[in-house]
Amino acid sequence: MEKAGVDVRAAVPVLKLLGDRTRLSMVLLLQHKQCCVCELVEAMEMSQPSISQHLRKLRDAGVVLEDRQGQWIYYTLNREADVFPLVERILDCIQERDALIEKMDDAKSKNHC
Repeated sequence: MEKAGVDVRAAVPVLKLLGDRTRLSMVLLLQHKQCCVCELVEAMEMSQPSISQHLRKLRDAGVVLEDRQGQWIYYTLNREADVFPLVERILDCIQERDALIEKMDDAKSKNHC
């Protein structure tokens, strides 16, 4: 079976983005399910402006997509992006996934967005 490759020029910006612990954790959570900013604020224990800045960088790079639903904006992992196979392989290597997902589920129960 042939594995899909990613061009170096496309991989470098994504690798730089995912080199940040916060963004990597956020992408891990978004791999699990779509999230709104308030869920990420609670799960990441960070301010809303900080979370929004990280999401903007991920969105601008095409790693995540946003979906406006009324007053809320929900974010999902962009599974159609050319760099998705690279992102997915990186995420599969991260051990903290289950702990982050549990934290996210707790955050969802506290927020009503």
